Amino acid sequence: MLAIGDKVVYPMHGAGVIQAIEEHEVLGERQLYYILTMPFGGMKVMIPMQSVDNIGLRDIIAEPEVQRVIDILQTAPVPVNVSWNRRFNACLVKLKTGSIYEVAEVVKNLMSRDQVKKLSTGERRLLDTAKQILVSELVLVCRRDPGSVEEWVHDLCQENTPGN
Repeated sequence: MLAIGDKVVYPMHGAGVIQAIEEHEVLGERQLYYILTMPFGGMKVMIPMQSVDNIGLRDIIAEPEVQRVIDILQTAPVPVNVSWNRRFNACLVKLKTGSIYEVAEVVKNLMSRDQVKKLSTGERRLLDTAKQILVSELVLVCRRDPGSVEEWVHDLCQENTPGN
């Protein structure tokens, strides 16, 4: 069971800290909720305790696992020659897994693609979401501020971009 102070990842939203456990009535039903505070903008999210297993809430990665994220970001992306909507859907599937490694792949691939050819509006939003998810977890794992982590991720991805 999760406790106040635990650092967790909520797939498609990012990482945060459980600030409280509160009872709320929603649609006439009273139940307990984890109150999760996200590092970006201090957004608060209510997660029903009974739904935790179904939504894929997980603990943040351990500090030694950051190296695997770095390795993914520094590895050259594999060129994908499919339509933008197939790329978009493939990226969305990866984000929904909640895996930081899958999210890092999405960030790397979309950032690289953006260097070669500007992303569509949908892919740009997907990249922004993926970066926010990735950075939010790395902020909590590495105990650094969001700005420096975002710059670090950008620099790591630049290392694998052709022509840099």
